[in-house]
Amino acid sequence: MEVERSETPQLEEAHQMEEETSMVSYQNLEVLADQGIASADIQKLNEAGYHTIESIAHATVRKLSEVKGISENKVMKLKDLCKALVPMDFKTAADALEDRKSIVQLTTGSIELDKLLEGGIETGSVTEAFGEFRTGKTQLCHTLCVTCQMGVTDGGAEGKAIYIDTEGTFRPKRLQEIAERFGMDPEMALENVAYARAHNSEHQMELLKMAAAIMAQDRYALIVVDSATALFRTDYSGRGELSERQMMLGQFLRQLTRLAEEFGVAVFMTNQVTADPGGMSFAKDSTKPIGGNIIAHAATTRLRLRKGRGENRICTIFDSPTLPEADAQFAVGSNGICDATE
Repeated sequence: MEVERSETPQLEEAHQMEEETSMVSYQNLEVLADQGIASADIQKLNEAGYHTIESIAHATVRKLSEVKGISENKVMKLKDLCKALVPMDFKTAADALEDRKSIVQLTTGSIELDKLLEGGIETGSVTEAFGEFRTGKTQLCHTLCVTCQMGVTDGGAEGKAIYIDTEGTFRPKRLQEIAERFGMDPEMALENVAYARAHNSEHQMELLKMAAAIMAQDRYALIVVDSATALFRTDYSGRGELSERQMMLGQFLRQLTRLAEEFGVAVFMTNQVTADPGGMSFAKDSTKPIGGNIIAHAATTRLRLRKGRGENRICTIFDSPTLPEADAQFAVGSNGICDATE
């Protein structure tokens, strides 16, 4: 018995270290200090929005050359150092399959919706939910901000959440109600959600840089953008600005994708819809998501939400590389997303 007691703390510590290592998929820039890079240059990279080795390895030489105070020679040295620290060559499909085993699914709060998604919202990729008003998009955002904090065995990822609100629909009280439902401390749940209100599309872009900075300091599991397209839709109006709007939206979505891959977080964004003139009147939903091909290519999984009876809602897999097209019903309650009622 004495042997068992003496080994237990060691085993628990080893297990904890193993879990933390598997969750953290990035390397901080401090690693560069050991490679002869001056602290002043590391500070300049931080100020420019580069907070990890991966962010430098994946950036183009042109983008890095735009960092004030970093010469072309330093850029080439940085790229060589970071490429040596981050594998960027080919791997076998078997290795890729092994890598996907580290992916975690965040529960939505609804059993049927989780079944449809084969576990929940996937980390390391971008999920888009679009639909008309009152279809549950924002409530799903709130629910995920709480469930992502739970243990992996309970459908979470043991991480914090970042919430970028572009429409003024964020409600902290709803987070408290959802936390109570899952037996969590409501105040702690609020502390674990970093919230910011974006006031224009440029500010929305800037918030992603801030998000990268805080994610490099702590364990985060989720980024929510509700909605990703609203401000771009109003800041750029008319056909004359359509090209510029799509270009800026594309840059924002590229940044989101990079953060998902770099930090291994789940990115969940909502999208607005518009009437589809070409849609058939007898179709289930004659609306289409805005953003065109730019957002269609950026999102890994696309979910269409629509209204059902009463508080029930219907989710359809609109596009996914792995999930088959199917429907599932869920409900919107006072304590977040839950199972549909009869």
